[in-house]
Amino acid sequence: MGVPQVLATFLALGELTNFLRLGFLRYWQRHGFCSLILLQHSLDGGVDDVIAPTQELSSVGLHVTATVMCASARSSTSTAQTAIYDTFIFALTDMVETERERERETRAEFGTSSCRIRHEGKPVYHFVGTSTFSEYTVVHVGCVAKINPAAPLDKVCVLSCGISTGLGATLNVAKPSKGSSVAIFGLGAVGLAAAEGARIAGAARIIGIDLNPKRFNDAKKFGVTEFLNPKDHDKPIQEVIAEMTDGGVDRSVECTGNVNAMISAFECVHDGWGVAVLVGVPNKDDSFKTHPVNLLNERTLKGTFFGNYKPRSDLPSVVEKYMNKELEVEKFITHEVPFAEINKAFEYMLSGDGLRCIIRMDA
Repeated sequence: MGVPQVLATFLALGELTNFLRLGFLRYWQRHGFCSLILLQHSLDGGVDDVIAPTQELSSVGLHVTATVMCASARSSTSTAQTAIYDTFIFALTDMVETERERERETRAEFGTSSCRIRHEGKPVYHFVGTSTFSEYTVVHVGCVAKINPAAPLDKVCVLSCGISTGLGATLNVAKPSKGSSVAIFGLGAVGLAAAEGARIAGAARIIGIDLNPKRFNDAKKFGVTEFLNPKDHDKPIQEVIAEMTDGGVDRSVECTGNVNAMISAFECVHDGWGVAVLVGVPNKDDSFKTHPVNLLNERTLKGTFFGNYKPRSDLPSVVEKYMNKELEVEKFITHEVPFAEINKAFEYMLSGDGLRCIIRMDA
């Protein structure tokens, strides 16, 4: 267990959509605000205290980044095959309905049902094991990755979640070849990180699909070469893409969480070798429907968690990409606010005017 001091964090769309899509809002409506949840699932900071030190985290003062638990922490699945940690699957698929279930989740995250944070004697529950909208937090060692102490924490904190997710979805899962065509559904921060991965891989055509035309100009900075707005066409967007790419793209990456976009991403890839990768988190009751012949025609459908990066072992190398100028993080950061003005960050996000808003805890 570690007690990181949070120096910088950021606002991600997940803090809002998880409430709406996965049932947290329903939980709060049912149980009221007596059940408090401390939000945000990534940070950059320093370790202020270590409980039960490990070899990797044996002293205070380390520069660390934190995100949701990964397989290298403890999992029933092979850590060589997945980055998913069992507790996070539970958090996504089984919304807690009772305090007993909340205690069960806390036990899975920390090894005990005792809540780690309290306010005026009342328990404040963790959000997927991290909870970084605070000056200090308590996290399991499996959530913490030691990074280069020279890395600027107010920049690399964005690598703790969405940027690495999109980048890895392309580089680690879709794996486009040089000269290939790639379609990116959703041009928010995760989608633009996926486009950046396609650019790094050498894709010749990177087609960006989004309902917000304000995204298109910024997307050029991330390698997007063509833009499509489904509202501008009177046929399914997958048919438009198939027509403009002689049968479909080589790879597609879906970063919206909209089930219709997921279906379009799968149906727009080429028969025989096309690969579609799903990244976005759908609504809880959504169903993915497509004709079985799309699979029989040797299209491949994949999903990914955190871009198949294992946070503890792989995040330090992603930070090094930034330090070595292989990855430009600054273009993802459009705003910065002190924590006291966090509502401005929500306004930027909801208006679609920003990608990532850094929240400084020391300001």
